[in-house]
Amino acid sequence: MRKILLLPILTTALFSVFNANVTQITPAIKARMIKGNSWHKGCPVPLENLRYVNVKYHSFSGEDRVGELIVHKDIADSIVWVMEELYNIGYPIRQMRLVSDFNGDDWKSIEADNTSAFNCRKATDSNNWSKHSFGKAIDINPIENPYISKTGYIAHKKSLKYRKRVPNHRAVLLENSIATQIFKKHGFKWGGDWKYTKDYQHFYK
Repeated sequence: MRKILLLPILTTALFSVFNANVTQITPAIKARMIKGNSWHKGCPVPLENLRYVNVKYHSFSGEDRVGELIVHKDIADSIVWVMEELYNIGYPIRQMRLVSDFNGDDWKSIEADNTSAFNCRKATDSNNWSKHSFGKAIDINPIENPYISKTGYIAHKKSLKYRKRVPNHRAVLLENSIATQIFKKHGFKWGGDWKYTKDYQHFYK
């Protein structure tokens, strides 16, 4: 009798279990997106094709936290599978908030080292829609994994020490990083593989 009672107590104490939840865009989330300038009429994807994802992750301090992402419905399951594997290997994420919390400002989101996905905006140095505008891209720990122009320019000062791509931080994504390979296994392409510019934070389908 004692063994039966102790098992759930030991399981709860010793093991932290990943969990995630995927839902359609509710009126409340829609209001946040519009007020936060991350979605508006004229964006290349309708709200009914997007999904709101709550997902557990490890913070830089090692604590379990629950983040939120918005992604295209076609990659929602893939994102959850990736996040589960990242969680299981202990890959840390600084924070994971909607870009709406930063008024749709990609610069501010990056400065906060925020991991995010959907944002209705043009691609960097382009007049074309970004993959983020379709909900088919995610940026992971952007300070540790910066965008570097073909001239070698890095816009964010806090990212300068990560120009040299060496494993000097657990969040740094390299070609042979387990985290990078997890994304690729699930069909994502990586901005770190681009020939001229490098976007080490950026995974997309």
